[in-house]
Amino acid sequence: MIELYTWGTPNGRKVSIALEELGMPYNVHPVDIMNGGQFTAEFLALNPNNKIPVIKDSDGPDGQTLTLFESGAILVYLADKTQRLLPASGIARYHTLQWLMFQMGGVGPIFGQTHHFRRYATQEKYSVERYTAETHRLYGVLNNRLAHSEFVAGDAYSIADIAIYPWISRFELHQLDWADVPYVKRWFDTVGARSAVRRGMEVPA
Repeated sequence: MIELYTWGTPNGRKVSIALEELGMPYNVHPVDIMNGGQFTAEFLALNPNNKIPVIKDSDGPDGQTLTLFESGAILVYLADKTQRLLPASGIARYHTLQWLMFQMGGVGPIFGQTHHFRRYATQEKYSVERYTAETHRLYGVLNNRLAHSEFVAGDAYSIADIAIYPWISRFELHQLDWADVPYVKRWFDTVGARSAVRRGMEVPA
């Protein structure tokens, strides 16, 4: 059984979507980050970096309990454990990891700043414009990729799609015209129609 410590953010939803896609049983432990739940002693014992999500797997490697933080690391672990959503070896594996890192190093940090400034600091014109422009650039990268590929890492749905989708789901904050990125829209609708994605996006209830 997987214990999932999470909240309703894009990073948290990556893991709940993956668990739903993989059909892995899990218990949800909501961590209310709006009220400091991530700073409790109990949570810091799980992740000293005070960020969700975290998983605890009582059936980890060699039968030991594994506690793991960082959403990208969790996705790779779950995929490797089940041998699904990430090729075990070869070029396809590295292409998938490449696009996962694109999310971890680009989409997540930049979209996160865009969300912050467009929600809470709209008077900071320079920051709003800077991060919104970079968000649009990243959409363009995705659109160019998806013009030639059904899914982000290639022909197969993978943890790269799972990592990116929850960030795109906040498109209302991105001052985006879908007509400018039609291939992203096609992909977004395809991924969003998956029943496991819909369930994962509702965690925690």
